[in-house]
Amino acid sequence: MIISKTPLRLSFVGGGSDLPSYYREEGGAVLSTSIDKFVYVTVNQRFEEGIRLSYSRTEIVAHAREIEHVLVKAGLEKTGITSGVEITSIADIPSRGSGMGSSSSFTVGLLHALYAFRGAYKSKLDLGREACEVELDMCGEPIGKQDQYAAAAGGLNVIEFHPDESVTLAPIVAPPGTIQEVEADMVMFYIGGDRSASKILEQQARDVGASLDKKQALRQMVGLVYTLRDELAKGHAHSVGEILHANWELKRQLTGGISNAMIDDVYQTAMANGATGGKLLGAGGGGFMVFSVPQARQSDLRKALAALREVPFRFDKNGTSIVFYQPSSHTAHPA
Repeated sequence: MIISKTPLRLSFVGGGSDLPSYYREEGGAVLSTSIDKFVYVTVNQRFEEGIRLSYSRTEIVAHAREIEHVLVKAGLEKTGITSGVEITSIADIPSRGSGMGSSSSFTVGLLHALYAFRGAYKSKLDLGREACEVELDMCGEPIGKQDQYAAAAGGLNVIEFHPDESVTLAPIVAPPGTIQEVEADMVMFYIGGDRSASKILEQQARDVGASLDKKQALRQMVGLVYTLRDELAKGHAHSVGEILHANWELKRQLTGGISNAMIDDVYQTAMANGATGGKLLGAGGGGFMVFSVPQARQSDLRKALAALREVPFRFDKNGTSIVFYQPSSHTAHPA
């Protein structure tokens, strides 16, 4: 049995510039961190032939090509496994519409576990790259590249997306205590809503491609990545809120569906009760909102948003990992 543990991510600034429609022309960048909310994938040798897959539903098939779950089907193809395994997955938060990159965390964790099951080593950057290949190329998802690399590598990083398809990661370097102060100021709430990130991202790619103003907004969001990096390097933890606010105002300009009346109301209430900035996580429309709030004002914020569910979290430093490794004496049937 193999069990992988892969974090979700929180993107601070630059989201959307990791879409191919943008970075292939201008290059993109995000500043993000992995957090202590995880997706777990278990891969086990199956006694019977075939494949058993358990997620929100159960599939039992004779061969990998018969699987309906497109990410698992592609992951098995990528790793060369066709039969003889049982795969299960669980997550710490709802997998649909979270805005924390849960599908990409699942894909990274799936590949990590499947390769470990085969006895093959893959670096974290390899896992990020191959997860992109599974989701974007093999499954045709209209998403970006930040989630896969953030989940694979872990930590607080600037992730850059280059026109030649290469990706580079640079950890944030800051004076002692700065990152801990940023973390202590963050407060997250679940606002609900069931939205399709893919549809919003598809529309965003079309809108940015057709509008110079929207492309300029995204260009400014990329600039904020380096502004925030430099502020953290100076030890200015409280600059995070102001930069988050600037990024949110720009993001709302990119396409319809990112915000709505309920989201705007939550944001305005937070800003009136201690928050210095915040954002909706992910493509838009629902999921989770995060705010930067000085600790002295956090009780005011919690009272004002008492109707919402707060979700405590910490930053993660490790990225994807194999937390249980007990290989079978037999291997799954390769292609």
